[in-house]
Amino acid sequence: MTLATGRLPSHAIAAAVEAATDYVAADGPASLTTPPTYNPPDNVGPLELAARVRARGGKVVGAGGCFDLLHAGHLSLLDQARRLGDVLIVCINSDASVRRLKGEDRPVVGERERATLLTALDCVDDVIVFAEDTPEKALAELRPDIWVKGGDYAGRRIVEADLVESWGGKVVTVPFLEGHSTTSRIRQFANQAGAAR
Repeated sequence: MTLATGRLPSHAIAAAVEAATDYVAADGPASLTTPPTYNPPDNVGPLELAARVRARGGKVVGAGGCFDLLHAGHLSLLDQARRLGDVLIVCINSDASVRRLKGEDRPVVGERERATLLTALDCVDDVIVFAEDTPEKALAELRPDIWVKGGDYAGRRIVEADLVESWGGKVVTVPFLEGHSTTSRIRQFANQAGAAR
């Protein structure tokens, strides 16, 4: 199933091992008839959540971007990021920030909906919306132990690296899922809409 969604074989293996472990931990076949318990999230906010994880000796992971039109490339990055630590806080550009960076026709999806979609993912623990064009201010408040970027940044010095390294954090690039880009997808939708007229 994981491979069918375009994920890397390594992700499929990790997902299968995790699913098998969960299945065995939940008493195997008995888990199919026993409803899962639901623990509602502690609505403490992303900075307090990060502080609690750090106080327990855990690692805080951060990732950032616009996350307009959530797609498989985003999911791959976020899933890989979450596996690097104990909590994943995603920093997203506000609507005004996206407009300045991407143009007046963006974002396609507003910041509230983008934040809601991201926090609905199992791999995302919370979201910070930042108004600036770059996440430095949000990063300085969050102070993640690991700041994750996609593999398209591999081999380049990440702009935020000096800041993250100033408190002993590190920047990690994770494999990039080829063929997934919000801008190209929007262009494709526009072309299809034009052709349908």
